[in-house]
Amino acid sequence: MNKPRLKPILLLIFLILVSCKTTGSNENTIVLIKTTLGDIKIRLYDETPLHRNNFTKLVNSGIYDGVLFHRVINSFMIQAGDPTTRQSGLPQGLDSISNYTIPAEFRSGYFHKKGALAAAREGNEVNPEMRSSGTQFYIVQGTKLTETDLNQAEQRINNNLKQAMFIKFLREISDSARISGIQVSDGEIQEKASAKMFEYLTINESYKIPADQRSVYTTLGGVPRLDGTYTVFGEVTEGLDVVDRIAAVKTDNTDRPLSDIRILKMKIISK
Repeated sequence: MNKPRLKPILLLIFLILVSCKTTGSNENTIVLIKTTLGDIKIRLYDETPLHRNNFTKLVNSGIYDGVLFHRVINSFMIQAGDPTTRQSGLPQGLDSISNYTIPAEFRSGYFHKKGALAAAREGNEVNPEMRSSGTQFYIVQGTKLTETDLNQAEQRINNNLKQAMFIKFLREISDSARISGIQVSDGEIQEKASAKMFEYLTINESYKIPADQRSVYTTLGGVPRLDGTYTVFGEVTEGLDVVDRIAAVKTDNTDRPLSDIRILKMKIISK
């Protein structure tokens, strides 16, 4: 696999990317998603064990049965997993299921190609660690891209990573001052964070989309601008046509389908 040349101290997010190269182990957890528009089968990756284990736990609990695809954007993705959209109440013991997050698990070989399964999350401003939602997920539909599109996606990825790192520096400096009891103005915090950011940028190279992934994006399609900032933890093995069918439905101005599209049942069919 062609991979970008990265220095040892890359952006926090990509430390995991370079150190946890996928190895093709037994990726044999298959989940069947029965929806009102057809069936989708997804394979969970063993190299993202926190997300895999969380997802299988939720599937086995029945939390996803009756949940809506509540956000659908054609040529982008279909999103589900919000427990508040269930037809009935939560399964017993899961009353706080929407209040937790999972540490990011970015892996270099897993990216936002068409059919990728990934975890939703809050934005960088409140979540610079890019932790995943405990329950909400999306399946990529995407579109085929040109080399120009991919270059623009690289720029967006790097901007998102720089933003998250700067927010991290701000928090670290602010927390350090608070713990030590030292009075520090907002201007001083900004100045110190900017200095750390400048030092950081002089040491680290920008992220580049690998050549093999570029080939997939130009032939199969996907959404590369989300790479390295949202955790991909599985992929569709059957039912891409169903993903397309769901993505094509009419939606309102909040991207919610005008007619309910539900997950009727989700179950593990192979482990």
